[in-house]
Amino acid sequence: MRVAVLASGRGSNLQALIDKWLEGFLPITFVGVGSDNVNAEALLRAQKVRIPVRVFPLDDYADKKNQEIDILNWLEDLDTELLVLAGYMRVLSKYFISNATYPIINIHPSLLPAFPGLNAQKQALDYGVKVSGCTVHFVDEGMDTGPIILQEAVPVYDGDDVASLSKRILKVEHQLYPEAVRLIALGKVKREGRKVSILRES
Repeated sequence: MRVAVLASGRGSNLQALIDKWLEGFLPITFVGVGSDNVNAEALLRAQKVRIPVRVFPLDDYADKKNQEIDILNWLEDLDTELLVLAGYMRVLSKYFISNATYPIINIHPSLLPAFPGLNAQKQALDYGVKVSGCTVHFVDEGMDTGPIILQEAVPVYDGDDVASLSKRILKVEHQLYPEAVRLIALGKVKREGRKVSILRES
């Protein structure tokens, strides 16, 4: 499966995917890593393993739509079959999602539908939950509202702050995201409306 990635920052989830790919765990080809941030560490991570990179700084465009058109054209040229968001900090527009000819997935640091949007770990701590976690989901036109593929719970401890909880969740993200990509690449993920089922592996 031909996989492209969009990332805005340090790219730790991208690195987790690259590591699993190098191990032979992921039956995919990385066709490109794109970013809206010229200084994104994710670009360096991709370049180290010779994945082509492309930067789309918003300042280079008249507006967001023109930027998204450029990204869509790039992804089309790469024959993208799956788009993975790995810390991409811009919300994709309805225009982008409706014109993408491939599924788009994201990982979020909470057990959706709880605590969507930014600062999910702080939201969880402020609410006082005893369990948080992370969710891999298909991207739709809402904010972290797409159909859920995989979830894993992470305990919240009495002494947790945002940093400690985030670190514990991120460790789980680095296992869950590659597993979701692997299942999709193997054709084991079946989507019917909002319901997603994982087909048993033979």
